[in-house]
Amino acid sequence: MSESGPEEAAQRNHAGPSSMRNQQSMSDLTRLEAAELAAKIHDREVSSVEVTRAHLDRIAEVDGEYHAFLHIAGEQALAAAAEVDTALADGKAPASPLAGVPLALKDVFTTTDMPTTCASKMLEGWVAPYDATLTSRLRAAGIPILGKTNMDEFAMGSSTENSAYGPTRNPWDTGRIPGGSGGGSAAALASYQAPLAIGTDTGGSIRQPAAVTATVGTKPTYGTVSRYGLVACASSLDQGGPCGRTVLDTALLHEVIAGHDPRDSTSRNVPVPAVVEAARRGAGGDLRGVKIGVVRELHSDSYQQGVLASFDAAVGVLKDLGAEVVEVSCPHFEYALASYYLILPSEVSSNLARFDAMRYGLRVDDDGKHSAEQVMAATRAAGFGPEVKRRIMIGTYALSAGYYDAYYGQALKVRTLIARDFEQAYEQVDVLISPTSPFTPWKLGEKVDDPLAMYLSDLCTLPTNLAGHPAMSVPSGLSRDDGMPVGLQIMAPALADDRLYRVGAAYEAARGPIA
Repeated sequence: MSESGPEEAAQRNHAGPSSMRNQQSMSDLTRLEAAELAAKIHDREVSSVEVTRAHLDRIAEVDGEYHAFLHIAGEQALAAAAEVDTALADGKAPASPLAGVPLALKDVFTTTDMPTTCASKMLEGWVAPYDATLTSRLRAAGIPILGKTNMDEFAMGSSTENSAYGPTRNPWDTGRIPGGSGGGSAAALASYQAPLAIGTDTGGSIRQPAAVTATVGTKPTYGTVSRYGLVACASSLDQGGPCGRTVLDTALLHEVIAGHDPRDSTSRNVPVPAVVEAARRGAGGDLRGVKIGVVRELHSDSYQQGVLASFDAAVGVLKDLGAEVVEVSCPHFEYALASYYLILPSEVSSNLARFDAMRYGLRVDDDGKHSAEQVMAATRAAGFGPEVKRRIMIGTYALSAGYYDAYYGQALKVRTLIARDFEQAYEQVDVLISPTSPFTPWKLGEKVDDPLAMYLSDLCTLPTNLAGHPAMSVPSGLSRDDGMPVGLQIMAPALADDRLYRVGAAYEAARGPIA
């Protein structure tokens, strides 16, 4: 990503604050890649405290315009940074390759020292009694957490407009959405408020925001990043993952957060793929011997023409790097959207039953004159937003007696067919590619009253979640239609996450800056 991309776009669209057009002295630190910052911190050219403070200053300067954060943890972040500096001064080795580099955390992972709200009134002000495993790994790696980022409520949405605390705005054009559900993390990266971020991906919630903000986001293989302490949306689909401004930065964060966790029953006890090594290898720009499949069913005339043009140009770059590119058919992908929007709400209906006003979180109408059922109904009516209620109702209906086999059961069968399509495709190629999203970021409010239109933005990303496979979005340029960012999606077989990073890094290096 070029250093001035969003700012140039902000000027072009008259959307950015004046601070986006006038760099200030500390901005140099906020513009560096995470890998560069880590090297400077570890060589003691700059302190982690200075780097962290620069990003906190940046947040104070611009986040009123973008609303990427729901909570800022300045004191805690600076304390964590000071610990890194002290250890380095004492001659100790860095706790991780990213020690000292600050990060923005999606507000769906539990933290003991700041609220975890999932952008819902249901959990407003709630502080968890334990850290998520991912949170613990970040702390152990010496990564200061700047704060918690905005999101669609309980990770349900594609625009971050479903947050109970107001929408996040896209740094490329503040009149447009930053993607969802992890729009806060993506916007924090794109506006240089954080060099690294964490997202979660249930149907594209890391990759789609990455695509529309010209950042990088990876959904790892399901079960390779612990979900312990990740507030569940749909348990068989949710996966935490790394976000950055470059492929290498994202790979470095991937290796920090991945690994087996006995507290997570879905965690895989397998080695973490060598994603950093793959990213460094890929940056050399040689893809000879790599076979890439273009998914026929994820390339349609109904997609925005600027997206298709950017994708076709990316295919040309991959060919120039020596890759063999062929067309591959995955015929059941056309049913992914219907399958996903039965499986996901069914799991949502089950998972969100825990918010019953009896144990923790919001509790309304509690005057002693109402039954538990009445208090529960009043609390859920007040605490959940429209999209969450919509999905709970769909899921409850799909799971109800007389409809389970016709809806949920059939959706599971389609899920199996989609997984088989992937298996057959990977017998022919090493990775698959498609646009990340059929559309560039739309205007705020444009699709709020049309849920189906919003769901269509996830057409390309849903299949990998249904199969549990890894996928990545890398910026592929700006759409000729509106000058907004477009993403290239790279998909790989389960546990072959390293392939994403090799191909992504090679493409990134050959693509050059996003102009």
